[in-house]
Amino acid sequence: MKTDIELIRTWTLSAAATLGSSVRAKGLLQEIQARLPAISKKAISLEGVDLILAMPADQKASFNAAASVVSRTIDEAPALPVIPREIQDILGMKVSERHRWLADGRLPSAGTRTVRLAGRARQITFHVFDPKVVEDLLDRGAVDQWRVEDAEARAEKRAKAAYQTKLTRLSKKKKRAKTPEDGATDPGAALKGWEIFDLDGLLR
Repeated sequence: MKTDIELIRTWTLSAAATLGSSVRAKGLLQEIQARLPAISKKAISLEGVDLILAMPADQKASFNAAASVVSRTIDEAPALPVIPREIQDILGMKVSERHRWLADGRLPSAGTRTVRLAGRARQITFHVFDPKVVEDLLDRGAVDQWRVEDAEARAEKRAKAAYQTKLTRLSKKKKRAKTPEDGATDPGAALKGWEIFDLDGLLR
């Protein structure tokens, strides 16, 4: 049948587009699907780094329109913002690390994006990142350096805490040494009236 003959076109995602990340590649697929009309969303698929558009031969107009969307998105891909799950995969960082480095300014944000979760009314807002910045961080091994810095900072913090604890303990020991023990009397007080006893001859 005529409809059994498919129209097929393949695009290979470049390293500049994916930044070496399969998660980023999947994110680009989802970006393309979001730009396509509902009838064409399932016509595009991802195999490794290859995007494949396949439609029946009798849908040539829809195929050409979809192909145009795919080509345009791929051209824009190297400049498209990197979302959280992508940067974590690209730089090999944990969620907690992303939050910490974002908060202290080492990981610069390129702004925020708000999206509605599929099938839900709730929206979420998250930070996105400049792909050029992400590529630079990857090239210079910034994450490894940040982990070293964090480890040194933790070690320094522990050392300061231990030193402070030692000072506090020494301070308490000094206070105890200066305070008479329970039941002890002041030697000076014990000798009050000594001279009177001596004058009266009571101590002879």
